[in-house]
Amino acid sequence: MFNMSDLLDAFTQSGVTKSTNQRMRTALSEGGTAPESMLSGLFGGSSGGGLGDALSKVLGGGGIGSTLGNVLEDAGKAVGGKRNLKVGGIGALVGALLGGGGRSMGGALGGGVMALLGAMALSALKKGGQPAAEVPVGLKETKTPEEKKALEREAGLIFQAMINAAKADGQIDKSEVSRIVGKLDEMGIDTEAKKFVMAEMQKPMDTDALVNAAADQPGLGAQLYAASLLAIEVDTPAERDYLNNLGERLGLKPAVTAALEQTIGMKRS
Repeated sequence: MFNMSDLLDAFTQSGVTKSTNQRMRTALSEGGTAPESMLSGLFGGSSGGGLGDALSKVLGGGGIGSTLGNVLEDAGKAVGGKRNLKVGGIGALVGALLGGGGRSMGGALGGGVMALLGAMALSALKKGGQPAAEVPVGLKETKTPEEKKALEREAGLIFQAMINAAKADGQIDKSEVSRIVGKLDEMGIDTEAKKFVMAEMQKPMDTDALVNAAADQPGLGAQLYAASLLAIEVDTPAERDYLNNLGERLGLKPAVTAALEQTIGMKRS
């Protein structure tokens, strides 16, 4: 059986829309660059200063880049130290997106997308005055079978949220299915995983399942909303209506959804 968090990394990198990768770049650092040599020391735990200060210097810019370090500092304190956070996944994702081609975008990034979505959720909830009850599982190192199961479950929900959002203005057409599966093939994703992606893209929408899974969990709800933003252009009334309805049904405050949209550089019409 394939690893769901790795598939999510690859699926997101495949470019669900023409804006997906750019939105992740914006979320990390608007127009910034982050050489991998700097990131290696930063995320490897060898930096002597505060993680927040270090990340601000490396990432700078807008999006979550200027606050990511502080978010991780707070999350680290909540889970007993930075060593218990999956910062390596974010480091790999930053290197892939901002490293000027130093790292191939193909293959898995060690749960980098899950970690980024978790950090985005924490930041937006804090800004919107709706704190999460706990640190998202995608931001924590998984050490037990139970934790790994929880991670895979949430990765599956986030994947479903992206697919569901892509159907907001109608079914995903066959050409889009072929394009995405072709990209996954280029990345070396196995046949079982590709068949799973194709089957999910061809299913009817099921927003109820997402809402029920995230009931009374604002942290998970914010991640599902953020993932949906990465999956669509939001250039049709149907997509905008879908997001408005999703945010409301997930119990997210308007200030939280607005913060997430601002993080990825999306402007409301």
